Amino acid sequence: MPLSIATWNINSVRLRMPLVEHFLKTWQPDILCLQECRNDQFPSAPLRKLGYEYIEMHGQKGYHGVATISRLPLHELSDRRDYCGVGDARHLSVVFAAGGKTIRLHNFYVPAGGDEPDRTVNPKFGHKLDFVDEMKLLHAEAEAGVSSILVGDLNIAPLEHDVWSHKQLLKIVSHTPVETEGLVSVMTGGAWVDLMRRHAPPPEKLYTWWSYRAKDWTAADRGRRLDHIWSSADLASQLVRVEILKEARGWERPSDHVPVIAHFEL
Repeated sequence: MPLSIATWNINSVRLRMPLVEHFLKTWQPDILCLQECRNDQFPSAPLRKLGYEYIEMHGQKGYHGVATISRLPLHELSDRRDYCGVGDARHLSVVFAAGGKTIRLHNFYVPAGGDEPDRTVNPKFGHKLDFVDEMKLLHAEAEAGVSSILVGDLNIAPLEHDVWSHKQLLKIVSHTPVETEGLVSVMTGGAWVDLMRRHAPPPEKLYTWWSYRAKDWTAADRGRRLDHIWSSADLASQLVRVEILKEARGWERPSDHVPVIAHFEL
């Protein structure tokens, strides 16, 4: 059975609904996990018309909120964890069945962390580090008989070749050693497999985000891999490919993130 899971920080689904509709009509993932969504303005009706009848949300006004939309039935009440206990809507998990497997899908939006990589002067950075520390409790094999997928905007480019210049970004939030080491610890300690790197190992460069500040983002190509798809080991062995839709960064009024799609054959 083919299965496709996509993740996309849409930078306001309300403002960019035409892009979401185009993406869903053209690529038709089975499930799409969005970041930056709010409950009171979420366009559920047009998504259901496109066949995505199952919608779970943990939305919030501002730079928060996640939503998971699916063509496959969601069999369990979703889990919304309040990481760091500050009331932010940054996590949502759902359970679905595919190819004879029961799968828990986590949708994350990790805090960006501000501009200064020093928690003593920048509380946002401290919050990000605490959030990542709390993610270390999440294990890919936590539930017997349940496979796991974790996706989202994790706001960290963990590997040297996940950024355009490792040396120049070592003191830039999203690629500082304390962040990258923390995220790698989440992955290794939780028995997660980095699916995007399974068929594209370093030194191949992988980016999912290009700054709005660049006058010509294509020419500069100063990207970072901030969006991720991980899974438990049993699903990793059934991965066919991962697509990074770089072209979406050039669409009209785009997000600075692009969709990432994992394709499985279960």
